[in-house]
Amino acid sequence: MRVLGIDPGLRNMGWGVIDVTGVRVTHVANGVCHSVGDDLARRLCSLHAQLTDVVARYAPDTAAVEHTFVNKDAAGTLKLGQARGVALLVPAQAGLEVGEYAPNAVKKTVVGVGHAAKQQIDHMVRLHLPGVVIAGPDAADALAVAICHSHHVQSAGRLQAALARATA
Repeated sequence: MRVLGIDPGLRNMGWGVIDVTGVRVTHVANGVCHSVGDDLARRLCSLHAQLTDVVARYAPDTAAVEHTFVNKDAAGTLKLGQARGVALLVPAQAGLEVGEYAPNAVKKTVVGVGHAAKQQIDHMVRLHLPGVVIAGPDAADALAVAICHSHHVQSAGRLQAALARATA
């Protein structure tokens, strides 16, 4: 299974792609989409085009997007929400199922605690994906989202298999 993780942002949208075979997780690629343009519409269009290219290039089987947290600045939160809309739209346009995870759920899955610092996330992503070269903090967060999604998808698959055996 190939998983695309996305860390939404209006200036910098992190993305990371991993392959999952059983319990083995391997790095495929990661990067950051940087918005270009003077107004919000052009910036969102830029992010859409770049993320669409990532999906076309790496052909993921599923995707996951991190939920955004509410800032004190309502206008900033609204703009971030619009970038998150792009992060949800692009994989959906490609026909992918898209999982959504709260930041604390991602941190708890990857680090073991729900209030981990950025450095801890980066460190644990490097432990999960030995030798990975990470394009920046946003890409590290996106890889963490992909790892989180892979764990949840596998857990759901094991649960479904157990239920099928129990009813058989």
